[in-house]
Amino acid sequence: MLHRFVLHNDQIQESTELCLAPGQIGLLSGWGVFSTLRIAEGVPFAWERHWARLQRDAAALHVDLPQDAERVRRKLLELVTANNAPNCTLRIAIVRNGGGMWAGPSNGRASDLIALTADSKHWGEGVKLSYVREARHAACQFTGAKILSWAMNLTWLESAQARGFDEVILLNERGEVAECTSANLFIANGSHVYTPPLSSGCLPGITREVVLGEVRVPGIRVEEKALLPGDLEAADEVFITSTTRDLLPVLQIEDRKTGRGEHTRLALTRAFSEYVRDYVATHREVVV
Repeated sequence: MLHRFVLHNDQIQESTELCLAPGQIGLLSGWGVFSTLRIAEGVPFAWERHWARLQRDAAALHVDLPQDAERVRRKLLELVTANNAPNCTLRIAIVRNGGGMWAGPSNGRASDLIALTADSKHWGEGVKLSYVREARHAACQFTGAKILSWAMNLTWLESAQARGFDEVILLNERGEVAECTSANLFIANGSHVYTPPLSSGCLPGITREVVLGEVRVPGIRVEEKALLPGDLEAADEVFITSTTRDLLPVLQIEDRKTGRGEHTRLALTRAFSEYVRDYVATHREVVV
């Protein structure tokens, strides 16, 4: 459920009062970028990583991004305070305003910043996944960018949920595992953990980035490796990662139960949770 107030550029306002022009090309064509953040005890977790990804994606899509990241961060904190939501999920979107034959009257900005918060969702004890073949073109220059044009993902997700699944595994043109519609995939075989490389067409998720580069558990090695559906189905453990899910186990793929344990995922989950706690503790003084 969305919260009462939203951030529109520099203004905190009632969500029902948000005014968007029909000629904004970003709305008509999904021309823009976004990111989803976890707000933990009033702190935007991994803000620097989210902003860096927004910068990369905005540059690739020719979307003007606000130059002052610290000002944006502080406006997001004002939104969190207005909604009295120190622990929530926050979505920030940068919508392009000009370009193309359908561009309409401008508000003088090259793009609009829109941010909104919602209660964090409980995802249950695990997920059931199905496959969608040739759903990612790994060779495309925009693969891996988190863009507003999300309709295909939502359609695949809705179709899977109508069949009793929670999410889908998107395969690329080579039949490799890329990602889910809003999560990255990992497998574990003993103490060896693998996730598809960006060259397989996955989005560089922030939780994926932290697990790959920051989380350290003695005896467990995490690295990138191209994966096929058979690798998932034969793995000791399969789990997905995202900002809102942390490390969530996969219980079933199509009609087959998956995994034979949880030891490695649980160890990584404990280490990831500790990383989040440390981040929040060291960034609280920045919030004040």
